[in-house]
Amino acid sequence: MCYDLQAKTEAQILRAQIKSGTLAVEEIMQRLVDLTNLPIYHATGFSHPEMLIYTDRSPDYPEVATWGLVPFWVQDENQLKKTWNSTLNARGETIFEKSSFRDSAKYHRCLLFISGFFEHHHHGKEIYPFFIHRKDGKPMILAGLYSDWTNPENGGKMTTFTIVTTTGNPMMAKIHNNPKLETGPRMPLILPEALADKWLLDYKDELDQKTIEGLIQEYPQEELQAHTVRKIRGKNAVGNVPEATQPFSYPELEKS
Repeated sequence: MCYDLQAKTEAQILRAQIKSGTLAVEEIMQRLVDLTNLPIYHATGFSHPEMLIYTDRSPDYPEVATWGLVPFWVQDENQLKKTWNSTLNARGETIFEKSSFRDSAKYHRCLLFISGFFEHHHHGKEIYPFFIHRKDGKPMILAGLYSDWTNPENGGKMTTFTIVTTTGNPMMAKIHNNPKLETGPRMPLILPEALADKWLLDYKDELDQKTIEGLIQEYPQEELQAHTVRKIRGKNAVGNVPEATQPFSYPELEKS
């Protein structure tokens, strides 16, 4: 699962910076970032933050989108509110089967650049948050799906997205040990830089589907690093502040 993440502004605009140069970055800063909740030091998907995604229709220039995919067939705001808390993540194994994701899996895929994500570890009766990031400090490139939705009541339009997940690697298996998980540990689908563009390829037939499905793999644990941080949920939550990802020790965990 991936319900909590960090997305600094520089991570979100990295692809545009690489593809288009400094001038494009300045334009994005002026026109787009102000429309988002960036910078995000910690945000939960259940707050439905506005972020930047790179879509198959605009692979080099980001679009503003809301976390929590709203399928095109949602009829009104009441149905939207009932839907998008359950579409923050999409299981990679079933994106071509589930009605909420099938159309997007074929025709509306996107990339999301983040600084890292949070996951909870269960120990005794308590849960402890970990922050997971790349060892080299570079942004993670997550695979996502997006959907454009028009509110039939007022004609308002919005773009929404979900983060694709896959099975957890051995490191995530140790961290993401929720005993209620029937299918084992999960993690977001992190794409290597060399394969990111393949996630955006045009879908024409079943061969393209197999290519896309072939990208749904665990990210190597040796390229990731994790440490415990202060509580990110509940009354003692640290909040959306830079300190959210600073290392914080829990003696009870260290003893075990």
